[in-house]
Amino acid sequence: MSSRLFSSVLDIATPGRFPRTQKWVWRRVYNILSLFWSDADWRFMNYGYLPEGEPFPLKPEDEPERVFIGLYQQAVAGLELEGKHVLEVGSGRGGGSRYIARYYAPAAVTGMDYSPETVRRARRLNDDTPVLSFENGDAENMPFADGSFDIIVNIESSHCYGDVPAFSREVSRVLKSGGWFTFADMRPKSQLNSLDVQLGAPGLELVEHRNITPRVIAALDAAETRKSERIGKSRLLRRFMSEFSGSKGSVLYKGLKSGSVVYVARRYRKAR
Repeated sequence: MSSRLFSSVLDIATPGRFPRTQKWVWRRVYNILSLFWSDADWRFMNYGYLPEGEPFPLKPEDEPERVFIGLYQQAVAGLELEGKHVLEVGSGRGGGSRYIARYYAPAAVTGMDYSPETVRRARRLNDDTPVLSFENGDAENMPFADGSFDIIVNIESSHCYGDVPAFSREVSRVLKSGGWFTFADMRPKSQLNSLDVQLGAPGLELVEHRNITPRVIAALDAAETRKSERIGKSRLLRRFMSEFSGSKGSVLYKGLKSGSVVYVARRYRKAR
């Protein structure tokens, strides 16, 4: 797929442009990716985050995924997860949920994703983690009771949603009083103000907001060689995957470098 065609798909899927079409497009994109990108050693589909300073601890077997795990590490750093019930909305192939389950001793981690094929893939890739489960569900209409979770994580997923305010209201509904909602995703610079309005559901207080674009770009650069080697094996999806994964020279990579696209992190707390 050419960069021009990918740009057209991206334009259709831009948050707020064509809400119903947007959800339809992204669901099918992720179903296709789960079918064609079946490698057992790829549990992540995010752009990554490479922190400055001393590296956070990881087990040797997880080192190849360090830059992708970084987005989750920064999202939950400083939060009390031990013994808690955690939900990841938009869990993809399950690597982030698996990281939280294996490193932070929660009571349970539930990964929820809109793509049925992706959920099936996540179950197969992460069946070695007892406290971890995956469910198919819509971020705008979650299949959980009120106050079910202590912590909700949402990483690089909300740009796929047709109704972000509905998602935010659902977060507030299924989150326990005093619970935390931690968020990270990219948006065109022109949409940042509206994003904060969309995420500001009743009961959610914004506690922390950061622009993490430089550290995401650093992660993309660090992962370039590994991604390029894997993408090169797939002749059918090579051009599309180069664009989708934010490889150097892609539309999204150029947007992040120029500042026209911004990657942000937000942390909210539900009122007690």
